[in-house]
Amino acid sequence: MSAVVLPGDPPGGRRAVAVWGIGVSVYFVAVIFRTSLGVAGLDAAERFDVGASALSTFSILQLLVYAGMQIPVGLLVDRLGTKKVLTIGVVLFTAGQLGFAFSSSYGMALASRALLGCGDAMTFISVLRLGTRWFPARRGPMVAQLAGLAGMAGNLVSTLVLARLLHGVGWTAAFAGSSLAGVVVLVLMLLFLKDHPEGHEPEPFPHQGAAYVRRQIAASWREPGTRLGLWVHFTTQFPAMVFLLLWGLPFLVQAQGLSRASAGELLTLVVLSNMLVGLVYGQVVARHHAARLPLALGTVGATALLWAAVLAYPGERAPMWLLVVMCAVLGACGPASMIGFDFARPANPPERQGTASGITNMGGFVASMTTLFAVGVLLDATGDDYSVAFSSVFVLQVLGVSQILRLRKRAARRERERLVASRVSTVHVPA
Repeated sequence: MSAVVLPGDPPGGRRAVAVWGIGVSVYFVAVIFRTSLGVAGLDAAERFDVGASALSTFSILQLLVYAGMQIPVGLLVDRLGTKKVLTIGVVLFTAGQLGFAFSSSYGMALASRALLGCGDAMTFISVLRLGTRWFPARRGPMVAQLAGLAGMAGNLVSTLVLARLLHGVGWTAAFAGSSLAGVVVLVLMLLFLKDHPEGHEPEPFPHQGAAYVRRQIAASWREPGTRLGLWVHFTTQFPAMVFLLLWGLPFLVQAQGLSRASAGELLTLVVLSNMLVGLVYGQVVARHHAARLPLALGTVGATALLWAAVLAYPGERAPMWLLVVMCAVLGACGPASMIGFDFARPANPPERQGTASGITNMGGFVASMTTLFAVGVLLDATGDDYSVAFSSVFVLQVLGVSQILRLRKRAARRERERLVASRVSTVHVPA
């Protein structure tokens, strides 16, 4: 009997966990800053005296910058390595959070959120790349889900801690105080983070300006697995992102008549459900690769069903039990979106992992940005009719599912071909 060893596979182990944990802590803080507006939406509307459309512009601009940066960040990670890109990211998102704390005008606040979005864009792809450099390939699905889990923990902090700080010490003190977390992770990263373990340095890869950029993007995009990963991410992530990032709290308070405390508890439920489902999905995908697409499509179907049930419920307000179930199901959106990377990862060689991850990661954020804008416009146009505004979710889900079904066979065939090729080059070592 023989053990199969992939050439150049990193060893993993405690040191890998420690180094990767530092990278994850950066992403954790980035998500706290990213989602901080979700608990401050009503306060922001009052502070800057803006309506629904202008309020949604905060998140739209932040996500526009984030989505637009994904491919450039992927290229930077492939070229410069994780540590340098993460360092730039921490400096930018910390400056953005601090600027938001002291913003006295709508324009200044918008600029701060854009800066925050730029720094935030550099974190997740870097953490994914760090995982592939420090852990064996078979650990990829679980490592990616755990990274997403850390992000949701950051969301939990913003929901529970930052919300209390905001209403306890005020806008400026809450946002300025939270920015100190960025300084802490920056120091940890500069002192202890390494791009890869000793003996596993990536092979030098020629970089030739614009030609290199075009080759990286074109080669990644040609892979059906990369495009399938983008559409899986697009279709699964955005309902929960829109709910948590901005519109969940106003919907629960204004349309469903809940108190801020009760609405906050439901937002917390989304985050807790996300963390639990993430652990389950990671284990299932790691052990049963064929479960990827059923899990993703099943999550989309369940989300659409519960979303429709709440919006179409007869009477003025949906019952609490239905809102609880909807929020629990929304918690599966984040873990399902991580499955997109499990299609892109095996479709691309190590030197293209950052670029492929950037393309995939654009999907959910483009969908979120589009829906945030649509909801804001429709709310203003209909006099705050959330049933009409939130129905825009179904349009994007139909688009995404149609693309997933179109690409799934080509991606599966190409993945089988690459698997056969890798087995030919596998080194067999006696057990």
